[in-house]
Parts: sequence; C-alpha cells; structure tokens
Amino acid sequence: MKDNPSQAKKFQSVEQISAGGAAFRRTDSGYEIALIAVGTSRRWQLPKGLIDAGETAEIAALREVREEAGIETELLSKIETIEYWYFGDYRGERVRFHKSVYFYFLIYKSGDVKNHDAEVVEARWVKPEEAIEMLAFKSEKSVVEKAVKMLPELLGKKL
Repeated sequence: MKDNPSQAKKFQSVEQISAGGAAFRRTDSGYEIALIAVGTSRRWQLPKGLIDAGETAEIAALREVREEAGIETELLSKIETIEYWYFGDYRGERVRFHKSVYFYFLIYKSGDVKNHDAEVVEARWVKPEEAIEMLAFKSEKSVVEKAVKMLPELLGKKL
C-alpha cells in the first residue's frame, strides 16, 4: 500500500545559519588548505559552525576556523553561500533543518592545526586537489573548486 502524502508526518522546519572558511597557506611546493575530520567515521570537511547571537557571518567564520582548525586567519572574500536540508533532533523533537552556510576565502596568519578543539578528531593541511578528493560533501568540494579559481587574484597580492 502506498503512503498517502496527506498522512505523512509533518516535521517542523528550523532555520540554521553557519559560517566557515577555506583557509589557505603558501608553502615551498604551492598552496595548502586546512581541513578537519569529525565523528567516528573521520568525515573530512571545511571548518564551519553556527553563528552566535550578535555575531556577523564574517566574525563567525574566523572564530570557527580558529576553534576547529586551530589557526588564525584573515578574511579576504566571500566564496559562496550553500544551502541544504537535513533531519536532526532539536529540543527533544525530530525536525527538518534548513541550513545556510556562508563560506569565506581565508589566508593563514598563525597557529597550528594540532590546536583544534575537542569536537574535531584531526585537522590537517592538504593540497587543494587532495582536499577535493577527501571532502565528504559535494557542496564543499564546489566551494574549494571556486576558491582555487580565486587563488591567483587574491593570494597573488597577499602572500
């Protein structure tokens, strides 16, 4: 028997807004980007997190990269905003989240990826092409691809 759409359980929708970054540094062999691994499956992703009350997306991106990747960065440009839906628990209820994530192009200033916070299993520097292979989410792969196209203009002036 097919489900009747009118009988399908309705889920409350909750808006979430996050910010994060593609943080680059120059090495003798080219550029590297900071990635983080989370969860027991060690899912690789870009550092990002919820925007705190009273915080701008730009400030949240810098804070999240500092907390999750252990590094201080400078924000140069917005890359893009991605949106997606997912199910999760919110205040003891199963809800449908609509998430928007503002991603920024960041350059490394100081710090060590070993100084990440406890929610991150590992943070490391990798070549951009390796990052695109490692990242768990198609949308974040696209963010890195767009950031790489921005490299000559943005980092040619700064690094």
